[in-house]
Amino acid sequence: MQEQYRTLAAEGVHETEVNRSRFLCALSPVATEQEAQDFVARIRREHPTATHNCFAYVIGADASVQKASDDGEPGGTAGVPMLQMLLRREMRYVAAVVTRYYGGVKLGAGGLIRAYGGAVGEALDAVGTVTRRRYRLATVTVDHQRAGKLQNDLRSTGRHVREVTYGAAVTIEIGLPDADVTDFTAWLADATAGEATLELGGEAYGDA
Repeated sequence: MQEQYRTLAAEGVHETEVNRSRFLCALSPVATEQEAQDFVARIRREHPTATHNCFAYVIGADASVQKASDDGEPGGTAGVPMLQMLLRREMRYVAAVVTRYYGGVKLGAGGLIRAYGGAVGEALDAVGTVTRRRYRLATVTVDHQRAGKLQNDLRSTGRHVREVTYGAAVTIEIGLPDADVTDFTAWLADATAGEATLELGGEAYGDA
């Protein structure tokens, strides 16, 4: 599995101008290919008079789904450079639509490639990205008496607390990098005088 990837914290739009043509790059985090397609359709509805609405999206931590469309621009001059920019920036679970309003000056193939790829790159810088790292899910079970202090200790040592459930005992779900499992097991035993139990689960991605 991929150790980490980058994605968007939120949706956003950034506009650039190249030789009087307007390029509006809309970016959105998307969990599935259907979400990406819905986003593309929505942007197209918002810009029905645009000359082109080209898109690219990457789904999956390992970039298993990649799609791009030139939407009428010369082949390989719009969607592919957009997709290449997303991949170069290690972006995942993200869709990009670049809406072009033609300004009367032809850009040529090289100019189009630079304009579409550049529009995505500038938009990523403007909107901002977040890094997600691979974690092993782990569940700590502890008595109510120790739970409050343990939660504080976990957070103060930078542990990623995902969920806390109160029942007969308190279960705290955390995310651990694989390399930290041994050290964490020893730390937990020390912090709770051996009273807490640790159960390792599957893997997921979380904020770095």
